[in-house]
Amino acid sequence: MRTLFALLLTVTLAVALVGCSVQPRLEGRAWSGDSDAINAYYQRWQGTPYRLGGTDERGLDCSAFVQNLYGEVFSQPLARTTLAQSEQGYRVLPAELEPGDLIFFKTGWKARHVGVYLGSNQFVHASTSVGVTRSSLSNDYWRDAFWQARRVR
Repeated sequence: MRTLFALLLTVTLAVALVGCSVQPRLEGRAWSGDSDAINAYYQRWQGTPYRLGGTDERGLDCSAFVQNLYGEVFSQPLARTTLAQSEQGYRVLPAELEPGDLIFFKTGWKARHVGVYLGSNQFVHASTSVGVTRSSLSNDYWRDAFWQARRVR
């Protein structure tokens, strides 16, 4: 009887410890309010011009926009460059996208671009042509340039 009790106690503790070491994830569900918070942030920055290396309202590049958004909306630091951001978190398939996921594109031989998924096949980003804007992943240009998506949270 004592051996059975010790075995049950050991198994219970092992399960509890494993359970504490695994981050919970809500499959198929975004953080509550992600889309609204991302959209509110986007609306404040909408139309801000693109400026390579810029980080403020006078102009910013795509990775600065994403870095600033993550800092303000999610209170989470991100790397400064698109390449470094593309190595954070873990990959997710396009069919698994949730609001807040990072979306990466290959826009040239060495050029990379990043945005933040908003939901409903839309993402926000700092475009070189129109500044901070919202775009559709269904657009031929973005669909063809899609490289990867990553979840950082």
